[in-house]
Amino acid sequence: MKISEILKQDKVTLSFEVFPPKTSDAFASVEKAIAEIAQLKPDFMSVTYGAGGGTSAHTVQIASNVFHNYGVTPLAHLTCVSSTKEHVHRVLGELKEHNIENILALRGDIPADGLDEAAIEYRHAADLIHDIKQHGDFCIGGACYPDGHTESTNKEEDIRYLKEKVDAGCEFLTTQMFFDNNIFYNFLYRIREQGITVPVIAGIMPVTNGKQISRICQLSGTYLPVRFKAIVDRFGDNPKAMKQAGIAYATDQIIDLVANGVRHIHVYSMNKPEVAAGIQANLSEIIK
Repeated sequence: MKISEILKQDKVTLSFEVFPPKTSDAFASVEKAIAEIAQLKPDFMSVTYGAGGGTSAHTVQIASNVFHNYGVTPLAHLTCVSSTKEHVHRVLGELKEHNIENILALRGDIPADGLDEAAIEYRHAADLIHDIKQHGDFCIGGACYPDGHTESTNKEEDIRYLKEKVDAGCEFLTTQMFFDNNIFYNFLYRIREQGITVPVIAGIMPVTNGKQISRICQLSGTYLPVRFKAIVDRFGDNPKAMKQAGIAYATDQIIDLVANGVRHIHVYSMNKPEVAAGIQANLSEIIK
């Protein structure tokens, strides 16, 4: 089923994100975790695409397994910043062969050693979205940044780029993680004012390891509320306590979002079935 159709249903949706193994010899353990998350029967599961396409060889395979073996709608990530059009078109062909019809189109991270300007074939996610539209009847999603993209000059510029993605054919958006719901509510107000009306899925990251924080801030530049910092300061050195507190904080965020009319929640579950299951259990009477 296309995710655009899932998002039209009269219900709150809950989805989880998984990622391929970094090396082929770790595939079995990752597949086991993904199978356990799929057995929770989320509304869909997104499958990431490694930085620079590094783990891309497994993305189609995992998405196909999620769909054909577990009956869960997959959302395959596809990044373009380090890719050629030939490579992207080959991946699109593989997705078609496996009857995968949902793609999250992303620019991707700039490699640490930079890019060869002469070899760049895609500069922005909007370029990738436009290309995908020419190569099949895919349902295309995109990413958005409630705090603003770290590379944008300001939030107004960021929303202009976001509008370009939507105009190119993006049918829904998933947010980067955020830890203060007010930032998300303000973001929704600002993009709606600019005519961006596609569904927006709120991306929630349960922080279960205090060491994640520096990496999260580096990637997203997101604001960390005082309440959240206090939790990390108090429990960050106690893995079991941090996991419990992280699940509780994410659950509290989701409950507030749903109470305020947000209908679509995506959990960055990081291949952790116990985290996905814990959040789902906490919401058993809130999201049915």
